[in-house]
Amino acid sequence: MSRVVSRRSTSIASSTRRQFLAGAIALALVTASCPRRVLAQGGGSRTRLILLGTGGGPRVLVPGRAKPATLLVINGAAYVVDCGSGVTQQLVKAGVALTTLRYVFITHHHSDHNLDYGNVMYNAWAAGLRTRIDAYGPPPLKAMTDAYWQLNRFDIETRIADEGRPDLRTLVAAHEFDQAGTVMQNDDVKVSAARVFHPPIAQSYAYRFDAKDRSVVVSGDTGYSQELIALTTGADVLVHEVMHLGKRELSEQRPVLCWCARKIAKGHPLRRRQWVQDVDRPANVKPLSEPTRHRRSRVDVQSALLVPRS
Repeated sequence: MSRVVSRRSTSIASSTRRQFLAGAIALALVTASCPRRVLAQGGGSRTRLILLGTGGGPRVLVPGRAKPATLLVINGAAYVVDCGSGVTQQLVKAGVALTTLRYVFITHHHSDHNLDYGNVMYNAWAAGLRTRIDAYGPPPLKAMTDAYWQLNRFDIETRIADEGRPDLRTLVAAHEFDQAGTVMQNDDVKVSAARVFHPPIAQSYAYRFDAKDRSVVVSGDTGYSQELIALTTGADVLVHEVMHLGKRELSEQRPVLCWCARKIAKGHPLRRRQWVQDVDRPANVKPLSEPTRHRRSRVDVQSALLVPRS
């Protein structure tokens, strides 16, 4: 890399900043696709599940897991569920090209699930995105999107004029919903939502992705929920929140416990259940291992930070 920069150093000085950045973006895109080539492995049409972040709660712990974010790759397109802090970095670590981002889904508006909502779309744009992104979630998703554009208006408009980028604000379409049902459907997948139990937030949803080869349900934050049970019926994979409470007293208002997840899944034979979110992990609970893929399931499950104990 250093030799390439050296050979071009004199020409860069006389070229425009826009031309230089265009070349840098192209190089970045090639480099970003190299680490593991996630999208190329197993065929572009195969549904893949990657756990980008599994650490719940707003606190940042060292060492700690990335905040909640789940990725499904369906026919080569990236579908991201929740955008906890650091989701872009996790996508890059997983070898996913940011320009493949097409859909974003927010389960609810706790900060550990939406803090990087705008940032992940901006970073895809910075990486060279020129295609549409559709975002879905409960209110106030549209207001959040507009506020993000206002916050970054100066930067976005500067880069449009100076670097020749398309207007990110016209590439993103935010869609709100406030009841269960079909959220979106295209030629590759149908996405449905069910309202789940997550007080004090009333508008909190789980998502089900029915692709051509497999069905995956992502619970978001929830306690025991009959609606989630119904949504999960017949699915291949359930990605469910858990909480390790240790010796703390159980809360009647927030019964987000391992037994809740197991009770939900008990009546529905699933090919794989993935317990993913651990809130306020006690110091004596050892962190789980680094990137590993699960191949026992007919759906590939890859965790960027967490491998559940067997």
